[in-house]
Amino acid sequence: MIRKIVIIFAIILFSFYSFGVEQQKLSFHLKFGFFKAGESVLTISDTTFNGKPAIYYFQGVRTMGLIEHFFKLNDFYESIVNPENLLPYKSIRNVNQGNYHRYNEVLYFHDIDSILSQRSGKRAVPKNLVDILSVFFYFTNSGYLEKLNSGEIITIPVFNADEITDVKIQFEGFKTVKTGKGDIECYVIAPQADKGKEIMGSNGLKFYISRKNKLPVLFEFDMKIGVLRAILKSYTVDGKEEVLN
Repeated sequence: MIRKIVIIFAIILFSFYSFGVEQQKLSFHLKFGFFKAGESVLTISDTTFNGKPAIYYFQGVRTMGLIEHFFKLNDFYESIVNPENLLPYKSIRNVNQGNYHRYNEVLYFHDIDSILSQRSGKRAVPKNLVDILSVFFYFTNSGYLEKLNSGEIITIPVFNADEITDVKIQFEGFKTVKTGKGDIECYVIAPQADKGKEIMGSNGLKFYISRKNKLPVLFEFDMKIGVLRAILKSYTVDGKEEVLN
C-alpha cells in the first residue's frame, strides 16, 4: 500500500507551478511521520520541438533512508508541451522500481486525435489527451481553479503506463497552510481515477496549491497507519532560490 502511494506522489508531485520564465526548479521532501521517505525535483524550461517553441518538464524522484529497506524508486518523467494550449507533443516515462523497469516514449498528434507509443504503436485517443506529468499544468493554467465552485469536478483524459485513464479532479475549497515563510492560503483539490485504477489513489489524496501564485505547497495522503506528506522545500526561478522549509 505504501509503495503504491509513494509512486503516486512520484508521478504528480509538483505539477502546478505556473510557467513563463526560462528556468524553474521545485524541490520536495517526502515524509512518512517523522521519517524522510524520499525527494523529488521538477525543472521547467523553454525549449523547441520540431522547430516550434515548447515547454520542457523534467521530473525525477527517488526514495532514501529507512523506506529503502522496503522498496526503492528511481523514476524519471519528461514532457514537451505546446506553450499555447499546454497539450503534449512528446512524453517519456522511465521508471525503476525494484525489479520493475519500464521505458516508453510517446508522440501526440492532437490534430488527428492519435498517439504513437513506442510500446504499443499507433492508436486513436480522446480529444485533448495529456500525459501524467503535464496533466496538472494543463488543469491549473487553463483557468479551472478560478471557475470551479466547491465540490465541482473536472474530468481529464490522461495517458500513463501505456493506458488511458479518465482522471477526475474535485475542488474542495480553501485552507490555510503553515510554512516556514508564514501562512499561505491554498486551493484544496482531490484527484481521483476510474474505479480500480491506481494512478491517483482515493479520496484520501489532497493537494494544497497557493491561491496567490499557484505554487504547490503540500500534498497529503491519509492512511490508517498515518499520513504521507510531500512538502515543498524550495523553489528556484532563474537561479534565485527561495527556501520554504
